[in-house]
Amino acid sequence: MKNPASFELPRHLQPLLKKAQNLEKITIVYLISVIVLMYLVMGSSQAMKTAWLEDALSTLPAISFLIASTIFNRKPNSEFPYGYHRVFSIAFLAGALALFAMGCFLAIDSSLSLIKAEHPTIGSYNIFGSQIWMGWVMIAALVYSALPPVYLGYKKLPIAKKLHNKILYTDADTQKADYLTAFAAMAGIIGVGLGFWWADATAALFISFSVLKDGYSNLKNAIKDLMDRHPVHVESSEKDELVEELKNFVISWNWVSDVKVRFREHGEVYFGEVMVIAQPNTDIPHEIEKGLKALSNYHWKIYDVVIMPVKELPKHP
Repeated sequence: MKNPASFELPRHLQPLLKKAQNLEKITIVYLISVIVLMYLVMGSSQAMKTAWLEDALSTLPAISFLIASTIFNRKPNSEFPYGYHRVFSIAFLAGALALFAMGCFLAIDSSLSLIKAEHPTIGSYNIFGSQIWMGWVMIAALVYSALPPVYLGYKKLPIAKKLHNKILYTDADTQKADYLTAFAAMAGIIGVGLGFWWADATAALFISFSVLKDGYSNLKNAIKDLMDRHPVHVESSEKDELVEELKNFVISWNWVSDVKVRFREHGEVYFGEVMVIAQPNTDIPHEIEKGLKALSNYHWKIYDVVIMPVKELPKHP
């Protein structure tokens, strides 16, 4: 077990955390500019309204990450003896729940627009003596809302994987695919311009289903993590091989005849138990002390471990 009085990421990961924080600050400032611009030009377009709400919602993962990254390394105390590592899991759940709820709302709102056969109007403005169709202004705003997030998403993805941070990965993955939302809204606006009134609400419905899908997937994973599922990779639901590697490491100790390990995620790090059957005549207290030191240096994600000598390994998985 590592020193419970403090927690720091390994030295080689600390610059990555700082970089992630800076990228999220840039993301928030940029998204605020997008939200303001989209609000000013969205008019009565359902697709623009949906894209605007989606952009507003996109600030939540960045804000959640910044808040959690200032809390996770606080010292354990009598109220929180295991520390504050799970604040990242809570941030992941909060962001996923907000995304899912907004997806439900947008899907219902867009469906009602189709059912009611609402006909959006996109007018023209006189700018410097020329009539400019407002649809082109909307499309320009959507281009501005689409391209920078792709770059920001690709910059964050490798950092999220190295930090094993799911809220950061979710934010990066969502931004990387954000151009689809903008292109759908553009298609709806162009459709209205060509006389297809239903194109706007259909585009909004497509966007809402995309938000709903991401929200459901993230909500499911967040709940599973809080239910202490086996640690998995941030980019998939595949089990992290680190747990099996640690088991093989322990079984290689000459005083261990058999072993069973069980780990769960607490934000970026893992907590767990290592149950061992010791060889006869083993100085168990001495070997456990050596083992804890070895495990604390095995990998930075293996944070809080209990080595438990048993006569028989449990039957559960």
